[in-house]
Amino acid sequence: MISDWMLITQDVVNRFAEVTGDRQWIHTDPERGPTMAHGFLTLSLFSTLLRQTAQIEDVRMAVNYGLDRVRFIAPVMVGSRIRGRFERASSEERVDGTKVIWHVTIESDASEKPCCVADWIVLYVR
Repeated sequence: MISDWMLITQDVVNRFAEVTGDRQWIHTDPERGPTMAHGFLTLSLFSTLLRQTAQIEDVRMAVNYGLDRVRFIAPVMVGSRIRGRFERASSEERVDGTKVIWHVTIESDASEKPCCVADWIVLYVR
């Protein structure tokens, strides 16, 4: 499943920097050169991008259970667009819901290499 493209703007990066306190110039000072999104900003967009691709039925809530094998391979440059590729790697039925491991690849229209790859674990509570 592939999400729509999402534009990464300097405003989005600046707001993320403000919330997290990570105001390193490579993210927030375009006068010093091209800026890039925080890696954690990229991770935080997983749920938004997944919601564009998948309708999970009969779920009361989705809980972020964790991440495995996270790698930031190429930067997400401000002004580029990203999209997510989501492959269901596994599912486990539990008493409280279903635990799904998504293999996620974040692609950018500005890079031939993926920006981020990770296994994202989500608990879908019924």
